[in-house]
Amino acid sequence: MNSMAPILFDRKGLLAEVMSQFRISISGYHGTNHWTRVRHHALTIAKESGADLLVVELFAFLHDSQRINENEDRMHGERAAEYAESLNQIYFDLPDSGLDKLVHAIRFHSYGHVHECVTIQTCWDSDRLDLGRVGIKPNEKYLSPFAAKHIDAAYEWSKLKRIND
Repeated sequence: MNSMAPILFDRKGLLAEVMSQFRISISGYHGTNHWTRVRHHALTIAKESGADLLVVELFAFLHDSQRINENEDRMHGERAAEYAESLNQIYFDLPDSGLDKLVHAIRFHSYGHVHECVTIQTCWDSDRLDLGRVGIKPNEKYLSPFAAKHIDAAYEWSKLKRIND
């Protein structure tokens, strides 16, 4: 692939694909409202951290895409990572290094790790900042300094999900 060629991203097609196969409630804790908040957090943090904008946006849409329930589903990250790989060069075109970061971030997003790669950590930060939707205030020890300063505002925003249900 030519390094000057633009990265292609069919956001509308990807979202239609993800929603068409989503097994749990699209309006539940892991549905589109969550994806929207995760995307917002990811793009906000990435502008400061220098994370890959396409990878963090794809993470927002794909990380919970293979859940089979709203509660304990230990394999959802693994399934979603495989799903993301299958969609590359259909709805988006990531080079191997970007795809590796996306797949790793998705596969391990619910393990509570921190990562030295700014793109992977930004993915995890963006998901963790939305823990208020399930009554958990994010802990800064699991966040980058770029994300930690958004804890209070993100917590208040994500709590609205619970209030409006």
